[in-house]
Amino acid sequence: MTGNRPNIICDAQFGLSLFNDVYIPYLDAPKPLEIFYGGSSSGKSNFLAHRMVIDVLQGGHNYLCLRKLSKSVGKSLLNEVQKAITNLQVGHLFRVVPSQGHATCINGFQILFSGMDDPEKIKSITPANSYPLTDVWYEEATEATLEDIKQLRKRLRGLARYQGKETVKRIILSFNPIYKTHWLVGEYFTPNGWQDDQKLFEDEGLRILKTTYKDNRFLTEQDCQALEDETDKYWFDVYTLGNWGVLGDAIITNWESKKLSSLRANFDRIRNGFDFGYSSDPNAFVRLHYDKKKREIFIFDGWEELKLTNPQIARRLAPTIGEEPIFCDSAEPKSIAELQADGIDARPVKKGKDSILHGIKWLRQHKIYVDPSLQHIINELNTWSWKQDKDGKSLPIPEDRNNHSMDALRYATEIEHSSFFEGLV
Repeated sequence: MTGNRPNIICDAQFGLSLFNDVYIPYLDAPKPLEIFYGGSSSGKSNFLAHRMVIDVLQGGHNYLCLRKLSKSVGKSLLNEVQKAITNLQVGHLFRVVPSQGHATCINGFQILFSGMDDPEKIKSITPANSYPLTDVWYEEATEATLEDIKQLRKRLRGLARYQGKETVKRIILSFNPIYKTHWLVGEYFTPNGWQDDQKLFEDEGLRILKTTYKDNRFLTEQDCQALEDETDKYWFDVYTLGNWGVLGDAIITNWESKKLSSLRANFDRIRNGFDFGYSSDPNAFVRLHYDKKKREIFIFDGWEELKLTNPQIARRLAPTIGEEPIFCDSAEPKSIAELQADGIDARPVKKGKDSILHGIKWLRQHKIYVDPSLQHIINELNTWSWKQDKDGKSLPIPEDRNNHSMDALRYATEIEHSSFFEGLV
């Protein structure tokens, strides 16, 4: 296979019919940093996966595909890549090995998969063909920290040369926007004068493309109707219109992001909380130190992950918590029993009338510090809000979404604010 782009794009068998019109100009002309963001079901991930397969086929591109957690990669990015390979009918030109985290083209160029939860592993990733890594795609980049992106940029400096042609090394970020105070806004959008009604920004080093469901001609009428029928203003702005959300009445405001690594040696009042999930809702783990005298909470560890069985959860928790108790949702007695059978000191919390409001009230009476590496928790603290009535007035009812780690936080501190646990302190 030569270094020239194969005829996949031009061939009548495929043509450009696989692509939404809005993305076609960006099959080529790479920028060092490309941001593809916008509303739900806009087709951005599908486009990026297809473009990546074509880039690797033409040679001169080794890709690294990232999510914040390694376990999330196979359930999203790997699936997107496999679908793209199938759609392009080039399965015979690729060897995909999910267990080893790579897809290798017959020409030797690769698509590698990893998570940012192991920074040292990221530093050591090298394509098998000894050609440098040229492209990094970070899916769901709102999960990333600014430090994550800085480390990747250090890795992708300069140009790569293949068969006499220079290739721009690039980082590709894709995501649905969440809240306007997210660090991505301050780093890339505000400095460039971005407006909500804008679709495209380009300069020498940056491209930002905003798309929504209206740009995706492959959606059904029912798909579109579901997005248009969203009644919550924040969710309509973010997932339907693709705008950065204006935060409403956030439930927890008494918090700040603070590096906690230098303080961890002094943490001696550890609390662990766990909220069960599986397919659509993630399992969520939160680990914190509670300073009762100063009324301060330090959240220094945690994760969220989909589709974990209880034995997998136990294996994931054991190295971190050892014999420490972990407080879990009492609505899952079978899961708690299975964790206990696997050596985890899992304990049910008491869930009674107004227990959620009770826990919220107690949390709001403390100063909460969150390590900046826990971006998913920061995102929830920013977006978990009170329900609103038809006039936009806040009700004393918390929204039951974007709250998985918030539930785990309440469970972790239940021992402090519930009389049920008085004898355990």
